[in-house]
Amino acid sequence: MVTPMLNTQDQARIAQAVAAAEANTAGEIYCVLSPRASDYREVPLAWATLCALALPPLALLLGFRPRGLEALFGGWTIGQDGATGGTILSALLVYILIQAVVLVTVLLLVSLPAVRRLATPPGLKAERVRRAAMDQFLAHGLHLTKDRTGVLIFAALEERWAEVIADEGLHAAVPPQVWIEVVDRLTEGLRRGDAAGGFLAAVDRAGQVLRQHAPPRGDNPNELSNRIVLLDPERR
Repeated sequence: MVTPMLNTQDQARIAQAVAAAEANTAGEIYCVLSPRASDYREVPLAWATLCALALPPLALLLGFRPRGLEALFGGWTIGQDGATGGTILSALLVYILIQAVVLVTVLLLVSLPAVRRLATPPGLKAERVRRAAMDQFLAHGLHLTKDRTGVLIFAALEERWAEVIADEGLHAAVPPQVWIEVVDRLTEGLRRGDAAGGFLAAVDRAGQVLRQHAPPRGDNPNELSNRIVLLDPERR
């Protein structure tokens, strides 16, 4: 079951946490929560095609032969050699029909949201979440902050996957392990069904990093909104 989106109180708490984390830093933290990173429309078709194509060679490997389908046509023994071609053609047509049935059945089965989530390879989920996070990073202008110290904290609920993207002003200065800690705090909240708690913990850790590596300037304007962005589930 997918964790519900954040309510108004949760959103306010996260906005306050972002404001507090940014109070002593020139960095900017931006949070985005998406119901899913992708609809994975190709996954049901891929599984259906694989199963349909794998059936005939698997059947042959197990000792099944087209002549074994003769019973479907009455079980008569063909006496003339000329009729053999017709029997083989009938068997091949049955094979094609079986492939079509398997294709449609698997396609419908894997199209069910719960099954599709299980059937989607983890690597594909990670790649789609990463791409969705980068799209949000660019769309909201995190690469345009004055000191290039923007940090995006992104989570996809259906995948239960998170990404943190730091702009070039922080990327070289902060060890990758530190951002992994931010991700771990967020995903821990997602796993226990507490998306708000996950974001609060991630924002707090990101704020600690920014205070260390991006100290505040004399003028320290708030360049980005502190409110978390909730993406529309129909957008993907």
